[in-house]
Amino acid sequence: MKFRDYYETLGVARSATEAEIKSAYRKLARKYHPDVNKESGAEEQFKAIGEAYAVLKDTEKRAAYDRFGENWKNGQDFTPPPNWNEGFEYADGGGHGGYGGGFDGDQSEFFESLFGRGRHRQGGRGGNARQGMNFKGQDHHAKILIDLADAYNGAKRTIALHMPTQDAQGHVSTQERKLDVSIPKGIKAGQNLRLSGQGGPGMGEGGPGDLYLEIDFHPSAIYRVEGKDVYVDIPLAPWEAALGTTVNVPTPAGSTLELKIPAGTVAGRKMRLKGKGIPSAEAGDLYVIPTIALPPAQTDAEKEAYQQFEKAFDFNPRTHLKG
Repeated sequence: MKFRDYYETLGVARSATEAEIKSAYRKLARKYHPDVNKESGAEEQFKAIGEAYAVLKDTEKRAAYDRFGENWKNGQDFTPPPNWNEGFEYADGGGHGGYGGGFDGDQSEFFESLFGRGRHRQGGRGGNARQGMNFKGQDHHAKILIDLADAYNGAKRTIALHMPTQDAQGHVSTQERKLDVSIPKGIKAGQNLRLSGQGGPGMGEGGPGDLYLEIDFHPSAIYRVEGKDVYVDIPLAPWEAALGTTVNVPTPAGSTLELKIPAGTVAGRKMRLKGKGIPSAEAGDLYVIPTIALPPAQTDAEKEAYQQFEKAFDFNPRTHLKG
């Protein structure tokens, strides 16, 4: 996938105001409109101009796009960084991750990877129901990352969210707000935590919208999570795997569990600790995956031990490769 420099497409600076962006778009749209310009490539250029304008005219989409910074160049190979939208607060809308959804026109792979597919949908979840001049505030959304331990034990955390805003001159920036949040025990990745009244302000007697926090976990050097099940790799010395042993397995809750490793254990075997995954009415499981860790042969004595090991066994690990 190639990066699209929307500012370059419209020929405007990254600091351009809303009026400057609109003016540049109108000029280019007239120049490359298929009804006017019959040159080869004009239609594709017209589509690219429309896509760039759909992003840069929208406060939320522009602020989200600007998170990638100025170092990306048009046409560079690009993959959105993991959790690039963490802490980015946006109002209810259509499309993947919010930001107002799609636009009326063909969408590039780059656009869809950031903002999703489909036409723009107005209005929030169950909100803006009109009663005279009373409007319920829009619901807001944001993705936050928590530690896996928080899902095991529950926690109270202070989170920072960044909400797009536009000043009177049409410049886009973000404002930070901090919230104290209670993380309930047993919450899983992909679930939404609802904070009542923390969304957009209402009008008249309409109450404020709600804030929905989509939960994900910080990457862990030890654990992998699939739904409510948790996986951990446990290195074993060759003699431990061959002869059997007992090991202490760390858990995300902060405790350790004693696990018996049977003789003849092979790497990759799944060993299930029932109910030791993420807690819930039906708790997930903790899966221990043995790996074989070979000690280095650095000293003469260590090298000799490996040579004796080789002599003691009539063993070829590649017999299955013979034709």
